[in-house]
Amino acid sequence: MGNPLGVRPVINASATLTALGGSLMAPPAVKAMAEAAAHFVDLHELHTRVGERLAALTRNEAAYVTSGAAAGITLTVAACVGEPGQAFPVDSEVVMFASQRNGYDYSARLTGARIVEIGPSAGELRDALSRRPACVLWFAGAHYATGALPVEPVVEVAASYGVPVIVDAAAQVPPVASLWRFTEEIGADAVIFSGGKGLRGPQSSGLVLGRRWIVERCRAHASPYQEIGRGMKVGKEELLGLLAAVEWMLEQDEDALLEGYEQMVARWIEGLRAVPGVEVGRGYPSEAGQPHSRAVVRLSTTSGWTRDGLVAALWDGDPRIAVGTIGVREDEIALNPQTIEPGEDGVVLEVLLRLLGTGREDPSRVRSGDGEEAGRDA
Repeated sequence: MGNPLGVRPVINASATLTALGGSLMAPPAVKAMAEAAAHFVDLHELHTRVGERLAALTRNEAAYVTSGAAAGITLTVAACVGEPGQAFPVDSEVVMFASQRNGYDYSARLTGARIVEIGPSAGELRDALSRRPACVLWFAGAHYATGALPVEPVVEVAASYGVPVIVDAAAQVPPVASLWRFTEEIGADAVIFSGGKGLRGPQSSGLVLGRRWIVERCRAHASPYQEIGRGMKVGKEELLGLLAAVEWMLEQDEDALLEGYEQMVARWIEGLRAVPGVEVGRGYPSEAGQPHSRAVVRLSTTSGWTRDGLVAALWDGDPRIAVGTIGVREDEIALNPQTIEPGEDGVVLEVLLRLLGTGREDPSRVRSGDGEEAGRDA
């Protein structure tokens, strides 16, 4: 296949980052999207049927496909804030733990709701809930755990006040059991996933699972209706592509998948162990708190490299390689197996050995800043 635009492909040893294309779609998802593109269809009917099928597959009351996890936050918060076709109340509140505030806050604030921060205490949670907020927005993942109550007591306390709990679990597959654990087992009212990360569906898709009333309101707030979600359009291709991806994911041997990740990390660690000026070890869990490890490479001053210089050299090289800098120290990079295709782990190791073996850094490659300028958003 030619490359008339001159955009180079990337070996992704970083993560399922949006700026790198999320993940690679499962083959059945690609096939389903191509088939969907060849037909006109009643979009309302297709949305409904796909939602019914996804709900059954994931053991939930209802399901709705969105144009990404961020859109899922907006639509579920909108479902809690107000009725479709009516102006949102000007005094709506969304409760969040202060430690979980992040760049996706805007998705909730699009509704006009004000975010109320609380600390990790049941007392603060009860005080906030006594004000009858629209919902509690809780972010899943080990990286969000510090400074927040676990989801189980949050759901229990919120239920006693009649306040819904929305869980953002965008990158929490694997494990695939996340699709039902937060709602069916723990009792959260809705959970949100990215379709283009661990599920390996279309990057521009997301999934809301949970209570029927929330899903029905999400549907009424979204395209093709002229509501807050009108611009968050989901096409027939994304609908059928995500459904195919979920069906495919549920058929996979997750234990074997995770074991394959661990073997890859072990090969990286073994291959880099003897490099002078470098320490390498197993980092667990992943940058998103998923149940698999990464190889964490620490550069000492005797390695001849700075972290930013090595990141730049990998990115500017041939092949172009992206590595992780999220959730590690400023002198470390992380190698994530989740987004590596068969055989690419060996290429990553070979290039690292070549660069680190030189023992010196090309100053022209060094970039200022934190090494994130290649667009590696979380």
